Amino acid sequence: MKIKFNLEYKTVYGEDIVLNVMAGGHNDKVSRHAMKTTNNGQSWKCDIDMPATTTHVDYYYSVEHEGTQLRHEWVVVPHRLDLAAIKATRVTTYDHWNDLPDDSYLYSSAFTDCVSLRERESAPVARYDTMVQLKVRAPQLRTGERLAVVGNEPVLGDWDADKAVAMTEHNYNEWVVTLDASLFKKPVIEFKFVIIGTDGKTQVWETGNNRTIFPPAIKSGEVVVYELSQAYFPLYPAKLAGTVVPIFSLRSQGSQGVGDFGDLKAMVDWVASTGQRALQVLPINDTTITHTWSDSYPYNSISIYALHPQYMDLRQLPTLENQEELTRLQNEWHELNELPQIDYERVNRLKHDYMRLLFAQEGTQVLKSEQFKAFFTANKDWLVPYAAFCHYRDLYGTATFSQWPEHRTFTDEERTAMGSARTRAFKEVSYWYYVQYYLDKQMREAHEHAQRQHVVLKGDIPIGISRDSVEAWVEPKYFNLNGQAGAPPDAFSTNGQNWGFPTYNWDTMLADGCTWWVKRFRKMSQYFDAYRIDHVLGFFRIWEIPIDAVHGLLGQFSPSQGMSADEIRSYGLNFQEQLMTEPFIADWVLDRIFGKWADKVRETYVERVHDDIYRMRPEYDTQRKVEAAFKGKDSDDDIWIRDGLYSLISDVLFVRDRKNPNLFHPRISVQFDFIYEALYDNDKAAFNKLYNEYFYHRNNDFWYHEAMKKLPTLVQATRMLVCAEDLGMVPDCVAWVMNELRILSLEIQSMPKDNHIKFGNLNANPYRSVATISTHDMPTMRQWWDEDWDLTQEYYNTVMWRGDAAPHPLPGWLAQDIVRNHLNCPSMLCLLSLQDWLAIDETLRLPDADAERINIPANPRHYWRYRMHLTIEELMQAQAYNDTVKEMINQSGRQ
Repeated sequence: MKIKFNLEYKTVYGEDIVLNVMAGGHNDKVSRHAMKTTNNGQSWKCDIDMPATTTHVDYYYSVEHEGTQLRHEWVVVPHRLDLAAIKATRVTTYDHWNDLPDDSYLYSSAFTDCVSLRERESAPVARYDTMVQLKVRAPQLRTGERLAVVGNEPVLGDWDADKAVAMTEHNYNEWVVTLDASLFKKPVIEFKFVIIGTDGKTQVWETGNNRTIFPPAIKSGEVVVYELSQAYFPLYPAKLAGTVVPIFSLRSQGSQGVGDFGDLKAMVDWVASTGQRALQVLPINDTTITHTWSDSYPYNSISIYALHPQYMDLRQLPTLENQEELTRLQNEWHELNELPQIDYERVNRLKHDYMRLLFAQEGTQVLKSEQFKAFFTANKDWLVPYAAFCHYRDLYGTATFSQWPEHRTFTDEERTAMGSARTRAFKEVSYWYYVQYYLDKQMREAHEHAQRQHVVLKGDIPIGISRDSVEAWVEPKYFNLNGQAGAPPDAFSTNGQNWGFPTYNWDTMLADGCTWWVKRFRKMSQYFDAYRIDHVLGFFRIWEIPIDAVHGLLGQFSPSQGMSADEIRSYGLNFQEQLMTEPFIADWVLDRIFGKWADKVRETYVERVHDDIYRMRPEYDTQRKVEAAFKGKDSDDDIWIRDGLYSLISDVLFVRDRKNPNLFHPRISVQFDFIYEALYDNDKAAFNKLYNEYFYHRNNDFWYHEAMKKLPTLVQATRMLVCAEDLGMVPDCVAWVMNELRILSLEIQSMPKDNHIKFGNLNANPYRSVATISTHDMPTMRQWWDEDWDLTQEYYNTVMWRGDAAPHPLPGWLAQDIVRNHLNCPSMLCLLSLQDWLAIDETLRLPDADAERINIPANPRHYWRYRMHLTIEELMQAQAYNDTVKEMINQSGRQ
């Protein structure tokens, strides 16, 4: 079959258009076909031959210059040509260029597979001699609605909407109809598209003038395909409400001391029953490093693919035949489930014991099953090294692979042996294959259940990985293991945050098209239809901290454009390299920091340089050395001295660039430190000018281009709805990129992005955004209300428009008003934490508001153990409360 492609697209001299045909619908493998222009780069044509058995062709166009691709169409939903005409020997298609649409979110699986779930099907077989096929995208349709076409020909119903011709949704939001061209009577065909409702009647006509086509003379066996511009209907944009809760926080009557994938399905049912359409969770990957509660931090994963064994729902597994062990374990899990918080260590030990016994009972049989073999084949690339890592972690008693006596690298021979079912090595690690098989099965079932309930499951992709992880072990080329990722000082932490993650080697990642990230995102899409990019700023620049630092103050943005000594001096600052890059320690500084311990510090930790100026002794000249010296010393005096020494070491005006020692970066938040205090006023003014230019202007264009090297590939890797956590020290370029790529921002009223106001205006939220009241890193709404009474009084008077004294603690009626205001805002998604949803009902919410806190970012040793105090069953039975939630959502216009 011969296909003739025609594209109207204006190029400039030297540019060429290439047709890219996608094998199997994926843009990983494409066949490229050069197109020819017929009128100086405005119209392009290309002919290709396809086998007669071809049912459809997916393709996209790109622009090249001398063999280098300059740009390409949006490839998430490419062009699709259905070849369903039995008598066709020739197909001529007239296309238009498809850029990333403003409403790309409607093409995400969050909408096509959840909110507006409809069954797609191939175009029906057509048996006409001559045919015209119409294709149009109509993303505004909801579940159960269909598209039809009506026009000025009898074959199109003669403008009678009751006779409109039904179309077929053959691709995401794209509808097609094949018409018998021999029935056309007029030289100009006029028509419009209409939405047919669930009752079978016309609901809405598209806006604008009538559409027209001028069919050419069509020969027998020929199909002419018109790809038309998108249909628009006068419908309000979709807005959704939802809940945010970690899976580990879920509680049901039958769970085993921690939320699991079975509880997730139950929570989906509650969300759907109250009119909500989204459920957001925290990361679900395995974080098992030490087998202690310190592994409870969900953002420190040992694998970007493997799921955490704690989420295994034992209820969905076969029953243990050993009745004695079964009784023992069931008694323990009932005991654990009654605890107010998670006992991380006991819960994971319980699930591990159960799975080991079950594996001994039925593992051999499961591993021989066709279902397991299919799972293993599909996931072998990551599953084998993950299982090997877990095996060696437990064998050697540490996840720090650099300390293993052997196997510090993973050889091809080991990978092959552990991937073959006939080897001893396979048997040694097969337990981990077995566990991941069941976890994958349960999570997929939860995802499919959510889709059937029209609920969007939203996942969370952490910005970092653990330096004690599978990826750091087997793919070290992608990471800078001599650095630490974190965040500069913010409302959460005055010393900045040091997450300890290695930073990414973006040069290497970009060299292979970011395949590491693409595979990560595609794995996530098997479980979720939307995701949150944790710390999206990290794709622009990461806050990189020296490996010998504990706090985040000595970090620098990477990549960023450092400043030379001459450039610093050009701002009028008397730059003295040694004095301004080494800790400023004077007698008055020691007295101010340490008080009664100042003399002890002079004698033990610093040494005099001259007069009243000191430097750190070599054995204490980094924060890590100080940390080691004070290990195990937990008295208040020791902690005071240790933290004081940390602050001494970070008391510098500039930090040296990590790659070029002749470039410098102003130290973040140094205006609160002693070296800044010691400057003359004119030097302070010069430094402040330099500081503001550096942090808020200097790197904007540079960071924009850095992000655009990475994010376009990643957001088009899947059809998940892309949301971002864009809080913190946000440069202007972040909004540019997010708008260009249609990424949803995060809007928190108490943390406005405009630094000139205290509270954001909810009515000014952009549509492409997620509105929320608090995140897992923040105090809940009830906690925030009582933290700063002056601040909440101002909020009560200026935002809630009430003139009396603000009530404390936060009453349910006022919490309900705050929630209503958020539901009524323009944001596409309004996702509230479960704690904030429950705050509106004083009879249901947890009496102790402080027990609702999930994380305290300033504490790197925080125990993540919050659990719902209600069971999901009790929540489902709270009819009056659920009716209130449903009513609030309906009144806000959210579906």
